[in-house]
Amino acid sequence: MGQGASASGFTFCPKCGHALESRALKAGEPPRLVCTACSFIFYMDPKVAAGTICVVDGGIVLLRRAIDPEWGKWAFPGGFVDRGESVQDAAVRETLEEVHLRVSVTGILDVYSYTGTDTVLVVYSADVVGGELATGEEAEDVKAFPPEQIPWDDLAFESTRAALKDYLHRFFPRVRVPR
Repeated sequence: MGQGASASGFTFCPKCGHALESRALKAGEPPRLVCTACSFIFYMDPKVAAGTICVVDGGIVLLRRAIDPEWGKWAFPGGFVDRGESVQDAAVRETLEEVHLRVSVTGILDVYSYTGTDTVLVVYSADVVGGELATGEEAEDVKAFPPEQIPWDDLAFESTRAALKDYLHRFFPRVRVPR
């Protein structure tokens, strides 16, 4: 990349406003964005997201997304962690915002990240402790799917599919899960 150009779309230093350029700082690490004036290093850290998988009336709670990416596809409640917010608190908050359920986290299911993506997703299993299943602003529909009826072909993300498989293996071991 030339001076001031970046595949990330960032071209100027957030500290002093001068141009950023891509430089290899250490062998074996990816190039970093470095300010040409003050030498500030702009690390392109991943975003952390959090979600919950919970059950209502024997069904796994999923929402049909009303936002991009993956508009119209099914996912469990989740979203980005705000700066200063705990990952667990974000998962609980997102569940309330997206499907109007108050949940209590029972444990961490797993952490999902993939080469070439900028999001790390932490998924918790959770018990519903209040609220009533309903659509939030970012959902077109919400439903509690019996484990055998999860819409595998209409799931939003690779991480959605992986986490649901892990959840079913752990909590519904008799349910047949697609490959």
